[in-house]
Amino acid sequence: MAEHKDLPHASGPAGGWGSLRGIAHAYGDALPSPAALRSLGRINKPKGVMCVSCAWPKPANYSAFEFCENGAKATLWELTSARCTPAFWDEEGHTVTALRDWKDHDLEKTGRLTHPLRYNAATDRYEEVSWNEAFAAIGATLNALPKNSAVFYASGHAGLEASYLYALLARVHGTNNLPQSSNMCHETTSVGLTKVIGSPVGTIVWEDLAETDAFFVFGQNPGTNSPRFLHPMKELKDRGGKIVTFNPVIEQGLVSFVDPQSPAAMLTGKETKISDQYHQVKAGGDIAAILGLCKCVVQADDAARAAGTAEVIDHAFVEQHTTGFDSFIQSCRDADWAEIERESGLSEAALREAAEVYIAAEKVIGVYGMGLTQHAHGALNIAMLVNLLLLRGNIGRPGAGCCPVRGHSNVQGQRTVGIAEKAHLVPLDKLKELFGFDPPTEDGMNIVHAAEALFEGKVKAFISLGGNLVRAVPDEQRMEVAWAAQDLTVMVSTKLNRSHLFPAKQAYILPCLGRFETDAQATGPQTITSEDSFSMISASIGYRPPVSEGVKSELAIVAGIAKATLPPLPALQWDAWTADYALVRDLIERTYPDDFRDYNKRMYQAGGFYRGNGAHERVWKTPEGKAVFTTPGALNSVGFQDAPGRYRLITMRSNDQFNTTIYGYSDRLRGLEGSRDIVLMCPEDMAEAGLTDGQTITLVTDVADGHDRRLTGLTLTAYQLPRGTIAGYYPECNVLVPMQHHDELSGTPASKSVPVRVEAR
Repeated sequence: MAEHKDLPHASGPAGGWGSLRGIAHAYGDALPSPAALRSLGRINKPKGVMCVSCAWPKPANYSAFEFCENGAKATLWELTSARCTPAFWDEEGHTVTALRDWKDHDLEKTGRLTHPLRYNAATDRYEEVSWNEAFAAIGATLNALPKNSAVFYASGHAGLEASYLYALLARVHGTNNLPQSSNMCHETTSVGLTKVIGSPVGTIVWEDLAETDAFFVFGQNPGTNSPRFLHPMKELKDRGGKIVTFNPVIEQGLVSFVDPQSPAAMLTGKETKISDQYHQVKAGGDIAAILGLCKCVVQADDAARAAGTAEVIDHAFVEQHTTGFDSFIQSCRDADWAEIERESGLSEAALREAAEVYIAAEKVIGVYGMGLTQHAHGALNIAMLVNLLLLRGNIGRPGAGCCPVRGHSNVQGQRTVGIAEKAHLVPLDKLKELFGFDPPTEDGMNIVHAAEALFEGKVKAFISLGGNLVRAVPDEQRMEVAWAAQDLTVMVSTKLNRSHLFPAKQAYILPCLGRFETDAQATGPQTITSEDSFSMISASIGYRPPVSEGVKSELAIVAGIAKATLPPLPALQWDAWTADYALVRDLIERTYPDDFRDYNKRMYQAGGFYRGNGAHERVWKTPEGKAVFTTPGALNSVGFQDAPGRYRLITMRSNDQFNTTIYGYSDRLRGLEGSRDIVLMCPEDMAEAGLTDGQTITLVTDVADGHDRRLTGLTLTAYQLPRGTIAGYYPECNVLVPMQHHDELSGTPASKSVPVRVEAR
C-alpha cells in the first residue's frame, strides 16, 4: 500500500484551504461579477441550479454549500464577465488559422459567445449572421445531403427537454446517427453492465452510501472528478468503515481529505485518511487484481464449508439470482498466483489483505470510473467487478451495489431520453404513434464509427449540441483534417474551443444560454431537468441575466434547426414546445411512462425523483433473466502485447480542468504546477531506459498501422507509478490514441492503456 508520504512531489490533502485557494484563483481568472458568488449558494438545491460539472447526485438533505471545488470553478468559468463578441474577429491576428496556435485555456478566456457566427473562408474569420439566416442555411444543406451522412452529436450538458427534441429532430430527418459523449467514457458501462446485470447504469441510491460498510474503488479519482463524493467517503470512515483503492496513480483525494465545510477541520487542518489500503495496480491490470480477490473469496468459502462454519459466498443468492457461477469459480481455483501477480503488478499478500476487508464487510459498494472503462477489454473489467460483488450478494440490497461515477452533468440522462445510436434502445413505435412518422430502424454510428466515416469522407455534416469533439476524441490530427473537409459543421457553444478552428465548407457557431441564466420564453421563465449518476431526475432554474440578447436556449436552437430542416408534420409543434418546456416533459412522460411518471409534478422534489432500476430490486433484465458471472478470457485489459521499450500510457485529467475545459495550470493534488506538457514515469523505468528527470522527450504511438502519431516537447517527470506505466494529460495526449484502439464491445476509446515508446533528445 502506498502512503501519502511516498508522493515524490509536494502536495496537500483534498479539500481544505487548497480547495478554497483553487476557487479563488478561478474567480480571479474568470473575473465574474460579485453576484456570481451568490450563485454558488443555489447549486444542487430544490428550485436552484443543477451543477454544470459532474453528475454526482444531489442529496435530499442538502447542506448550506452543496458544491465542490470543480463545481465552483465550472460556475465561475461560465459566469465570466469576458465577452467574445463578433468584434473579436476584426482584431489583428484573430484569424482562424492564427488561433490554432492558442492554448485551450486562452481560447476559453476570450469569454462567452454573444451572437451566432458563420465562417468566411475568404477572410479566414467568423462573422455575425442572423439566427434566421443560420437556420435556413443549415436546413438547406442538411436536406441536400444523404440522410445518413449527417451526424447529430450531444456532449452530455443539454437538459432532458432539449435532448429529447434533438433526438426527435435526427430521427424525423431520417437517421439514428446520435452519438454522445458517453461513447468516449462510460459506454463501456452501458454495454458491459447491461450484459451482466441487465441495467446500463449503476445500481445504488443515495441512502446506500450511508449504510455501506466498505467502498472498493477502481480507477476513479474523486478529488479531481467528483469531489462531493469525498463527503460520503469521510462519513463512512467516521463510522468505522473501510475504503480499499486500486489505481495506478496515487490520487490525493483517495489518500486524505480536509472537510472544507467543517470549521473545526479548517482551523485545525484535521485530515481524514480515506483509503485504508491503496494498491497501485499496473495500467490494465484490474482483471488480474479482481480475479485475485475473487480467488481469495472462493478459497475462504471452500475452507469455511470444509470446517462447517459460516459460508463466505452467498450461495442462496447465487443459486436464485445468477448464472455462470460454476465455470467462474473453477477459473478462480485454477488461476495461478504468479500470473496474477505479473499481470496486476500486485503481490499475493497485498491482494489477500484487500480480500480480507471484502470478506469482513457485510455490505460493499464497488465504485469505478474510466480507469476501468477506457481499455480494449473494458467491459471485462466491469464484468469482473460485478463477479466480485455477486459472490457475496452485494447487488440489490441496502448498502451494496455497483457505482459507476459518471462525468458530465446530464450524460446519463441524454441516453435515457433517446440520444442513442442503437435503434433497439429507443421506443420507435411510441415515436411513430406520437408524431406520425416512420423512424429509421437501422442502427446509427457511435463516435468511433462516425470518426472512421469522417476519415473515409462518408460523413458530410456534424451537428454538435455542445462539446469540443475534435479535441475530445482520439487521433486528433486526423480528426482536424477530416472535420474541416465536411460540407457542414454546426456547434452549439458557450465559448470558443479548438473544434471551431477547423471549420467545414459551411461552419456555424450558435451561442447558447448557460444553465445559470434565465431561460425566458413566451410563457415565462423555463425550467430544465437532468439525470444524475443515481438515476435521479432534478429540476434546474436559471436566474442570472442572459449573457446577451443574441443567444438562445439549447432547446430553442434545436427547434430552430428542426423547423428549417423537417417537413411540417402536424404533430411537430416546435413553436409551442419552445414556448413551454412543460409540454416537452409531457411528451417524455408519454414516451417513457415508467421512468417519468408525474414528471412535471415531481421534478422539484429534493434530491430529485428516482426513475427506477431493475437491478436495484434484483430484477435482472438479461437474456438469461439472471445476473451473469463472467469467466475471464484474459488477465489484462490492454489489448496488446508487452514489448521491450513499450509503455502503457494513461491519459488523465488535472485538478484544474473539466473534460476539455482547462481552468488553469495547477494540478495541486499531484504536486504538479505550471505546465501540462509533461509525462510521468517511475524512477526505476527512467534508470533502466537511460532517461533523467526533467529531460525533454517525444512520445510515439507503438502501433504499426501506417500512421505516425507523436507528441513532442514533453518534460519527463519522476513520479511514483507501477513499472511499465506512464501518464500524461488529456486531451493533449489524444494525438497518440489510435481511433481503432477501443473497448471491443462498446467502442469506448482505450485511453487508459495506450502503447507508446519514448524518443529522447
